[in-house]
Amino acid sequence: MKLIELLDYTGQLLQVERFRDYCPNGLQVAGREEVVSIVSGVSASMALLEAAAEAGADLVLVHHGYFWKNEETCVTGIKRTRLKFLLERDINLLAYHLPLDAHPEFGNNVQLARVLGLMIDSWFGEQSLAACGRLIEPMPLAAFGQRVAHALQREPLLLGDPDANIRRIAWCTGAAQDVLEQAVTQGVDAFLTGEVSERTVHLARESGVAFIAAGHHATERYGVQALGEHLASHFGISHQYIEIDNPV
Repeated sequence: MKLIELLDYTGQLLQVERFRDYCPNGLQVAGREEVVSIVSGVSASMALLEAAAEAGADLVLVHHGYFWKNEETCVTGIKRTRLKFLLERDINLLAYHLPLDAHPEFGNNVQLARVLGLMIDSWFGEQSLAACGRLIEPMPLAAFGQRVAHALQREPLLLGDPDANIRRIAWCTGAAQDVLEQAVTQGVDAFLTGEVSERTVHLARESGVAFIAAGHHATERYGVQALGEHLASHFGISHQYIEIDNPV
């Protein structure tokens, strides 16, 4: 299929134009015009690029791509190495950041809810990126932490009373620890995201809302997989998700 068709379809599907983001969404590095094989991953690291090339990918689809706001613009060092690798092999790099977090079907927050068994009631926060909902059955924070660990294969950091029951919960994948204050206003028992900061500990303790840091990479594995599978099915091409271990 033609690359341009895939780009047009995906851009409309994710409503890219409605987001204010920290990076360009869509095609970041142009490669061959025909696409029959997609490899997806969370971040466009060198390890993922090498694995994608080994798998014969025409296009690499990621959540975390390149050209972030305020980063060094010169093409040197690691940036040069990555771009050179893609360009020499004529491989496309396609990245979607906030549009992939927020999508109501393929987004990271929706897909994480599916994995953890959470029900979504509403959206809140800047650009409506954070979800608010509930567990089907209340359970102690410690028990929910065990569920997260089992589902994500990563031990989460839990801040709060381990015996306190969790029913109402808000979440936002990735580095959304500063959304905690907004989550408190939603009347939730707990807030889950990927990362934690020093100040988060004090905010959680003083608010009485439990905080769960489940890993930036671990919470954002699922959107790109769902999108890749959808594109493969829609266009009749192949898709493979490749997991690159990241403890953060």
